[in-house]
Amino acid sequence: MIDLTSLLADLRAEGAELDAWVAGLTDAGWGRPTPAPGWTVAHQIAHLAWTDEQSLLAATDAERFTAEMTQALSGGDPQRYVDEGAERGAARSPGELLAHWRGLRADLEYALAAVPPGTKLPWYGPPMSPASMATARIMETWAHAGDVAAALGVRREPTARIRHVAHIGVRTRDFAYLVRGLTAPAEPFRVELTAPDGELWTWGPDDAAQRIVGPAADFCLLVTQRVHRDDTALTTTGADAREWLGIAQAFAGLPGAGRAKTA
Repeated sequence: MIDLTSLLADLRAEGAELDAWVAGLTDAGWGRPTPAPGWTVAHQIAHLAWTDEQSLLAATDAERFTAEMTQALSGGDPQRYVDEGAERGAARSPGELLAHWRGLRADLEYALAAVPPGTKLPWYGPPMSPASMATARIMETWAHAGDVAAALGVRREPTARIRHVAHIGVRTRDFAYLVRGLTAPAEPFRVELTAPDGELWTWGPDDAAQRIVGPAADFCLLVTQRVHRDDTALTTTGADAREWLGIAQAFAGLPGAGRAKTA
């Protein structure tokens, strides 16, 4: 078990790493396209700021968050609702956007640390504990930072912090089926991932028939839909495990389109 203080420290580190990449960019740098179609570096940071803002509202005023979420999603186009948040933020000047994101990161860290133990925070998926919210923010920050790194030509080395991403990827197995209207397998899976330092991270029973084995970094890229299944070194045992890797989705919302296979 990792306590909330450690999770928040890792979330702070993920944000600081990405912050360092964009802090000195020119306006042209903020306008560089990323692997997400139609999204520039500014859109990526604006999206993180928007989701941090939504997380902050959920942690400080659950009733208001729920009311605003219900109203926003009643329009029937949740993806458009998310995209509009990124578009509004990306329209700000780079300096204003960066300052806004920095402030939200600090406020969210403080707010999550202050949530009473046992409290569940509302969200666009199932309600979450403060620790789960922090883990989700690590996952999303890491995923969007990868898009920014690709746009800027930054070579980033995976750290032990990706264990949080892998964990949420495993925990959201059934959600990936649910969001597609499919029935999740009843039996548990075994997931064995090799960490950046060579340590073995495992989930599920030793004797599970359905197994996923391979590099933790590849698994994290896959569950955040930043890589095509065939472009990873992951191996599977069992038809159900193979099917799951084709639909894995660690983030809330509608099924993602994923990334195309490289030529």
